[in-house]
Amino acid sequence: MNGIGLVIFALIAFLFAYRFYGSFLAKKLDVNNKNETPAHTMSDGVDYCPAKPPVLLGHHFASIAGAGPIVGPVIAAGFGWLPVYIWVVFGSIFLGGVHDYVSIVASIRHQSKSIGFIIQQYIGISGKKLFLIFAWATLVLVIAVFTIIVADTFTHIPSAGTSSILFMILAVLFGIAIYRLKVPLWIATIAGVVLLFLSIPAGNLFPVQLDVLTWQLILFGYIFIASTVPVWILLQPRDYLNSFFLYALMFGGLVGVFFAAPDLNIPAFNSFSLDKVGYLFPALFVTVACGAISGFHSLVGSGTTSKQLDKETDSKIIGYGGMLIEGLLAVLSLTAVASMMNKEFIDILVNKGPVPAFAIGVARFLHAIPYLNLSIELGQTFTALAVSAFALTSLDTATRLARFMFQEYFETGNTDAGNTTSIFQNRFVATSITVAFGAALTFSGQTMSIWPVFGSANQLLAAIALLALTAWVSSMKKNSLFVLLPMLFMFSVTLTALGMLIYQNFVINNFVLSIISTLLFILSVILGIKAYGVLINGE
Repeated sequence: MNGIGLVIFALIAFLFAYRFYGSFLAKKLDVNNKNETPAHTMSDGVDYCPAKPPVLLGHHFASIAGAGPIVGPVIAAGFGWLPVYIWVVFGSIFLGGVHDYVSIVASIRHQSKSIGFIIQQYIGISGKKLFLIFAWATLVLVIAVFTIIVADTFTHIPSAGTSSILFMILAVLFGIAIYRLKVPLWIATIAGVVLLFLSIPAGNLFPVQLDVLTWQLILFGYIFIASTVPVWILLQPRDYLNSFFLYALMFGGLVGVFFAAPDLNIPAFNSFSLDKVGYLFPALFVTVACGAISGFHSLVGSGTTSKQLDKETDSKIIGYGGMLIEGLLAVLSLTAVASMMNKEFIDILVNKGPVPAFAIGVARFLHAIPYLNLSIELGQTFTALAVSAFALTSLDTATRLARFMFQEYFETGNTDAGNTTSIFQNRFVATSITVAFGAALTFSGQTMSIWPVFGSANQLLAAIALLALTAWVSSMKKNSLFVLLPMLFMFSVTLTALGMLIYQNFVINNFVLSIISTLLFILSVILGIKAYGVLINGE
């Protein structure tokens, strides 16, 4: 079997899943356009702002993708390509797609509030408080880690910093053109995409050379602005335009697979255990993460995406379709590294990391396309730039989501959009505190040492989100198996992974990681107990 077979089967599976299982989910959730979405009924011009489906899909996909579906499958490929492939395809269809789609629909049925609000409605206020604290803390970790990653990238590749600055300026102009000057979307898109790709050579001509600390300070200022300005002026247009980067990368890479016809040179199955990764269960499911299911997606779906949804029926293409597209990116990532000789793959992964391994594999696919005349070196540069652009997207989206979590924690009752009852609900105050904690963690030098917990924390978010969604579906007297079974599986994965982390870190006297893992374990158990009455007794 070669890479063409992997791509074709995944494409067919995802198309059938979207057509049939996606429609099944829409029917179970009674998705229709009879009711106006909160983007219209609660429109405030800042967070609640209806967007056209292509624009919102661009924002949603760019936000949920990041580097996750690239890094996860590449690292997990050490187990062999077959278990990773099966999990990506099966997980995207029956777990990740369900998780993302239902999160968006549940949110718009609750004034586009977060998963935490849904937990409050069906599990209790204490459950909501616990979830919001956990989600906010996880997002602060994301902010710190991605600030370090992006700042390091811009320091070592100054042209990427210049290109990113140009992206921001272009996004603002695009937003003004669409929403204020009423330029037709297709005209603005053509002009925007052309300028987007021209910013790459412009970055090479005028690289901005700054040290890491300066870039970190600039990034903190940027994410503060990105979290507080109206979504239409920066977040929507930037993510929409940036999505064309990833679309181009995916399209070129997938087309290149058919011309390169790569053999799968790494083993189909390698081992049940990997050094520094763990046993196949649960490590495979935690490591692949965004390539099959990710708790971060529920925060995006119920945080920014649901507040911009124009019509209920748009939720299918954006929620379920967006996850299937991400699954396809994960398949491309796996195919790219599986096409290498096993020794070469291991050497690049160990010495350079998963992104360079992905970049080299995709560059070879692009090089194989006739008449494109793209050198492997230029293909690597383009791929690396695309990945760094999406790391930046995840950074500013995480900041806005953390702001939402913080504001919602201090809600004292039902409030209309734009009205606050506490100073901590002010978007500038909430963002300032969030960015301050992210900066403190960044400058502490401890960020990367607690990264091993993040994979489990992210998947725990997915399990908790599915728990809340199961409670919501059950409250409507509907059969909830389509969310209940994924929830049970994700809890089994997460609790097993956390249990192993607690033991492993205790043995090596890393008590910080052991305590954090223990707290996450206890949190999930408490929420499960609180949800028991709803799920079993319907109370």
